[in-house]
Amino acid sequence: MKEKITAVVLAAGSGRRMNSAVPKQYLLLDGRPVLYYTLRAFEESAVTDIVLVIGADEIEYCRQEFVEKYRLSKIVAVVAGGRERYHSVYEGLKAAAGSDYVLIHDGARPFVTADVIARSIEAVKVCGACVAGMPVKDTIKVVDADGLVKETPARSTLWQIQTPQSFSCPLITRAYKEMIASCNTSSVTDDAMVLEQMTGQRVRVIEGDYRNIKITTPEDLLVAEAYLKDVEKK
Repeated sequence: MKEKITAVVLAAGSGRRMNSAVPKQYLLLDGRPVLYYTLRAFEESAVTDIVLVIGADEIEYCRQEFVEKYRLSKIVAVVAGGRERYHSVYEGLKAAAGSDYVLIHDGARPFVTADVIARSIEAVKVCGACVAGMPVKDTIKVVDADGLVKETPARSTLWQIQTPQSFSCPLITRAYKEMIASCNTSSVTDDAMVLEQMTGQRVRVIEGDYRNIKITTPEDLLVAEAYLKDVEKK
């Protein structure tokens, strides 16, 4: 039987840091929404299904403006997210029930490449949990509450983590269920952290792409426009 590999694409954000009335995932890049490029990347990949997680009042809009308009045949569910990111992930995981593997990805990362997706799938089949990331370029300082440097970690050990974050579906679903039941959610910053805290399983980091940025601020949108122009030249 063919393995079921589902991309859970998170697009329920409000875009507060973008200072825009339009959520960041719906802002236009070359006349098309940011989210379109993200969904297209997974539509053209080896994933078998896509679950799109969005705001509760945007379900019909997304069905019309993405699923139907762009003929995205791999989208099998459009579901409402929750108040926090981890709520949205859990709703996406429930919609992906029965999958062998899930790739959890930010809808506002439109430049995820076919290569990163393929290598994520390959790695998660081997180790059960992996995340994309890149070595940091800058020196990082750990700073205390008074603004004084406490520590300067070796840069060679530091990676900036991206998405997709890929997991055995039963494993990450169980970890999220346990986390939410325990109400131990205050320190969670990404999906790998949920797995690490709830199960103790170690997560492999694979190389992502420096262009796999998350569009969060107006400056990010300018960078994204430049990246898109460069892609279109090739």
